[in-house]
Amino acid sequence: MLFVGLTGGIGAGKTAVATRLAELGAIVIDSDALAREVIAPGTDGLAEVVAAFGPEILAADGSVDRAALARRVFADEGARRRLEAIIHPRVGARTAEIAAAAPPGAVVVNDVPLLVEANLADRYELVVVVQAPQEQRIARLVGTRGMAEDEARARIAAQADDAARRAVADIVILNDGTPEQLRDRVDEVWRSRLLPSAAQDR
Repeated sequence: MLFVGLTGGIGAGKTAVATRLAELGAIVIDSDALAREVIAPGTDGLAEVVAAFGPEILAADGSVDRAALARRVFADEGARRRLEAIIHPRVGARTAEIAAAAPPGAVVVNDVPLLVEANLADRYELVVVVQAPQEQRIARLVGTRGMAEDEARARIAAQADDAARRAVADIVILNDGTPEQLRDRVDEVWRSRLLPSAAQDR
């Protein structure tokens, strides 16, 4: 098994890369999805979040109101660290469970938006970073996610910069062209780097 960390700044195209890798046969573990799973209604994770931040972060159906929680932690580093201390160990445990079930020779890709910020690069045999020019990222966030431009710039500024991501990258996939060009670049990385490395790990 080859354990790969996949990351990239918001709007860079990481999700498109993860989708293509799954189509090619990778086992993709979505850390954002796991982060939602471990604080779903009925979990001890949710109970801890409510104890830390109060019932006002809950939606009417008893699930986490992600927008309300994000507002609480986005500009408060102490609050963000409290939330991370609840979520990250649980996500790590679920990731390890899924990876342990992978067959020999599998390429397991852990999609981790904040891999650099959380200092997780050493957990992976290879780190793949998706990058795109900042103005293209802003245009995508405004055009496809409906963000205001100032919000998009603030979200980008709050994350690690491109130099920090390149510093931990074994492979950089540049997403500065068409979706077809990105697909071709992902396919080349799959053929030339990921499959050969996974075969060596059998």
